Amino acid sequence: MTNRLVAQNLFHRPVRTLLSVVAVAVEITLILTVVGLCQGMLEESARRTRGVGADVLIRPSTAQAAMSFSSAELNEKLVDKLAEWPRVSLATGTTVHMLTSSMQTITGVDLPSFSRMSGGLKYLAGGPFEQPFDAVVDEVWARHQKLAVGQTTNIWNRDFRVTGIVESGKLSRIFIPLATMQELFGWKGKLSQIYLKLDNPDETPAVIAELKRQMPGYNIFSVEEFTSLFSIGNIPGLNTFLSVIIGLAVTIGFLVVMLSMYTAILERTREIGILKSLGASQPYIVSLVLREVVLLTLLGIALGILLSHGARELIQESFPILTVSLHREWWLWAGLIAAAGGMLGALYPAVRAARQDPISALAYE
Repeated sequence: MTNRLVAQNLFHRPVRTLLSVVAVAVEITLILTVVGLCQGMLEESARRTRGVGADVLIRPSTAQAAMSFSSAELNEKLVDKLAEWPRVSLATGTTVHMLTSSMQTITGVDLPSFSRMSGGLKYLAGGPFEQPFDAVVDEVWARHQKLAVGQTTNIWNRDFRVTGIVESGKLSRIFIPLATMQELFGWKGKLSQIYLKLDNPDETPAVIAELKRQMPGYNIFSVEEFTSLFSIGNIPGLNTFLSVIIGLAVTIGFLVVMLSMYTAILERTREIGILKSLGASQPYIVSLVLREVVLLTLLGIALGILLSHGARELIQESFPILTVSLHREWWLWAGLIAAAGGMLGALYPAVRAARQDPISALAYE
């Protein structure tokens, strides 16, 4: 009987109920999409780093954060020295600079050595660069920028000719000659990072220990350890940004639910008076209101999850360079956050309804 009453109360004002459900759904969609975008971009960066095929990564001492780029402080001569180390089969160095307009990195590579380490770039069209101002791009960047082999793309106010389009998944979306990037940024003889491929990957911990002993002051990681740093908690300011977004989403849900339930209580003053005159207790009235909120929230959560999947497809279709990863554990977290906001928003209207005087409520017009 109580559940029937809850359902009838909700469907008595279908437009208001729909708006409340949509508000909760927007809250869920906002949380899942923003978190999914951050996680997706980090996971994509980690995947491309693993695609290099290296076992060990060496970075300068100043590169503290996992996502710190746009500098080159390693001596290029280290590559040849490290290639001669026991248990090291290949060594290659790269320079990296970020395009702030798209948050994508451009990588300067020695293409022959990089191809040997990574197993080679798989060309979908064209081939490797031949001239200083040639570039190779991956299929995602080509689709995003609508590029074809032979066309030019403007990078740092210079025109680069696209000579090849490759499968994505190997370090970068844009490759240019290492010497060209070094010259453009005054990094002659300098590298951003060095990759090592070992004869036996199982010996990675021992090699890293020896490298740290002989090269103090450098940041030396296994590639797996380094890619594990690609998380929201390790990116400066990202946690704060997400907290602000989640706070805004919860505020939206809180205010809409509170307004919806408050107006519903005002409209049902006589109904509540009748229930109380029939012996309904204050906890019963509170539970009646909270059950309505639970149903609204559950409907909103379900709709929000569906909308977040639609938002992901729309984002990735419109902006191929963006990756949205919707992890199921965040469905639960977003649902709990929305439910908590909804329950808090309903608390005042519920208590107000429970405290109504039945005589005054019956006389209410």
